[in-house]
Amino acid sequence: MNRMYRWQRFIYDATRRYYLLGRDQLIVDLKPAAGAQVLEIGCGTGRNLVQAARRYPDARFTGIDVSTEMLTTALGSIKRHGLDNRIRVAHGDATDFDPIKIFGVAPDHIVISYALSMIPDWQGVLDEAVTRLKPDGQLHIVDFGHQERLPASARRVLQRWLALFDVTPRADLQDALITLAERHQARLDFKRPFRGYAQSAVLTLKQ
Repeated sequence: MNRMYRWQRFIYDATRRYYLLGRDQLIVDLKPAAGAQVLEIGCGTGRNLVQAARRYPDARFTGIDVSTEMLTTALGSIKRHGLDNRIRVAHGDATDFDPIKIFGVAPDHIVISYALSMIPDWQGVLDEAVTRLKPDGQLHIVDFGHQERLPASARRVLQRWLALFDVTPRADLQDALITLAERHQARLDFKRPFRGYAQSAVLTLKQ
């Protein structure tokens, strides 16, 4: 990851804004309560954390990422926006982390934005995330979808482009989340916005 993002991190936000669709809607739908703790898995440059912290001034935000290069950019962005006192980030493996040990708090919300398609053991990430939430917590996800309602030519071009960056849309994400919701007796809201370009979900645990 460090090798991939050593140089990309400088242009990441400027380029990804055009095709990482649904991130802003995820933030709008987040709606954390005052004092709530929000953790982003795969926080990258910190873009989502900064946007969310500015929108929800009464919440607190944390993030983990496996790439120290991306975390360097995130720390710079957080400081530049004057949010050092409300956002903390740390190095962490999405498949094996403990937010209480890392940050001293358990999250009310966990956000995973366009990270599952880059993590080989993405189902392990989902399992880990749900166990780290508070009893009535929410898991928020947005990522690449099937692109089933896009023109075939556009779908082929997109899939070739994603393959260059080792990105694999998770075709069975919905099935995995249904299984996870049943296992934890949670409520699942699943959507395929932008003509299937993306897939988004909110999994809500019951207290």
